Amino acid sequence: MWIYEKKLQYPVRVDTCNPTLAAMIIEQFGGPDGELSAGIRYLTQRWTMPINQGKAILTDIGTEELAHWEIIGTLVWRLVKDASVEKIKGTPFEAHYVNHGKSPFPHNAAGEAWTAGYIQSKADPIADLHEDMAAEEKARATYEYLIRVSDDPGVTDTLRFLRQREIVHFQRFGETLRIVRSEERRVGKECRSRW
Repeated sequence: MWIYEKKLQYPVRVDTCNPTLAAMIIEQFGGPDGELSAGIRYLTQRWTMPINQGKAILTDIGTEELAHWEIIGTLVWRLVKDASVEKIKGTPFEAHYVNHGKSPFPHNAAGEAWTAGYIQSKADPIADLHEDMAAEEKARATYEYLIRVSDDPGVTDTLRFLRQREIVHFQRFGETLRIVRSEERRVGKECRSRW
C-alpha cells in the first residue's frame, strides 16, 4: 500500500491574502482536469489494468494526485483564511463563500460542483491510458494558465511544482502504454478482448 506522512508532498508558501486567486486555483480542486478527478480516475482504472506494472503506476500516480489535491486545498485555504468579508465581497470567491464559507469545496472555477462525469474508466487499457495522457496534458495546461494569473510568488512556485509533476505523469503513462502495447503484440491482438 503506502505510508502517509503528515506533511505535504511540497511545501506550500502563500505570501498574500487573495480570494480572487483562490477562486481560480479551486479549478484544480474540483474541476474536470483537476487533482480529485485525476486521482479517482487512475485509482478506478487500476482494477482492470491487465499488467501488474500498469496497476502499480495507476496506483502510485492516483495516490500522488490525492496528495496534490491536498496541496491545492492548502493553497486555497491559505489564500482566504485571513480574508475579511469586505475583502471577499465583489471577488469571484464571493459565491463560494456564500455556499461554503472559506472551506475548500470540490467545484470548478465557475462554481460547478465536482461530478463523477469528469472521469472515465473503459476497462480497455489502451483507451484508458490515452485518456490518462490527455488528462495530464489538460492539467498541465491549466497549471500554466494559473501560473500566468498568479501574482503571489509562493503560490506560483507551488503551481510550477504541480505543473512539472503533470509532465512526469504524462511520461509515465506513455511508458506504460508502450509496455501494454508490447504485451498485446506478444500474446496476440485478441488479448484486448479478454482484458
